[in-house]
Amino acid sequence: MRMRSSNPVLKRALQQSGRAGQGYGQPGYGQQGYAQQGYGQPYPQPGHPQGYGQPYPQQGYPGAPAQGAGTGRMTIDDVVMRTGMTLGMVVLLGVVNYFLFQSFMGLALGLTVLGALGGLILGLVIAFKQSTNPGLVLTYAALEGLLVGGFSALLAWQLEMSTGDAGAGGSLVTQAVIGTVAVFGVMLALYKFRVIKVTDGFVKAVGFAVLGAAALMLVNFVASFFIGGGIGLREPTALGLIVGLVFVVIAALTLAIEFRGIEEGIEAGVPDTFAWQFAFGLTVSLVWLYIEILRLLWIIKTMFSE
Repeated sequence: MRMRSSNPVLKRALQQSGRAGQGYGQPGYGQQGYAQQGYGQPYPQPGHPQGYGQPYPQQGYPGAPAQGAGTGRMTIDDVVMRTGMTLGMVVLLGVVNYFLFQSFMGLALGLTVLGALGGLILGLVIAFKQSTNPGLVLTYAALEGLLVGGFSALLAWQLEMSTGDAGAGGSLVTQAVIGTVAVFGVMLALYKFRVIKVTDGFVKAVGFAVLGAAALMLVNFVASFFIGGGIGLREPTALGLIVGLVFVVIAALTLAIEFRGIEEGIEAGVPDTFAWQFAFGLTVSLVWLYIEILRLLWIIKTMFSE
């Protein structure tokens, strides 16, 4: 049996293990895993009394990938723990910049811009290099936290100014957080029960949708230098409402792709260090989803308060 995947993270993991393109489901596994050369083959063992040519000692489970000391197969717990760390970093820095905005608006906005630009650049580096470096991933999460906190505070402040309601900003952020958690839960259930089937065609379609969304945002951003509000894609208008709804759906669908990658990685038995890459992917999707839900709620509240 062979496993084929369009997931670049999984392909890289298998290539680094020297097992790309080999079969899975070898004897000694309760589930799919790496095809191994079999323990008991002669491996060099420096320091062994008899030198080289001795059988490699069996450790852990049969057929475990020889990735070095302390490295095992990735489990769902690995992904959950590392995702918790990255999201914790996002929340921590987000809260700091959110409350910093209340007293030092200029500084908070500067940190927000730093988070947006730094997060974009570092995110591209991690994505293209498919880095599993914990420092890089956590630094990315910290930058995203600055962006999330500052952007949340900015929209909350704008809503309070437009409605005259001092408590409108806090409820906006709370509802966005609840909405993000709810959408995540719904997408996880839809994927788990195979209501949504993440085929290669699905992945390509969502990928093109993400590129289209990015292109639209770029056009709107450039146009904003010449026209107030750009071409109106992110303003509290009917067009902004439609675009916001579409972007929320696209961001939600990227979660299903991340779920598929994690499931394939666990079944293939990739090294646990790759849990950082999957945690990075989930963080990207969840941050984008939160920002889109936050903006959508801001548009709705602003429109109906006028």
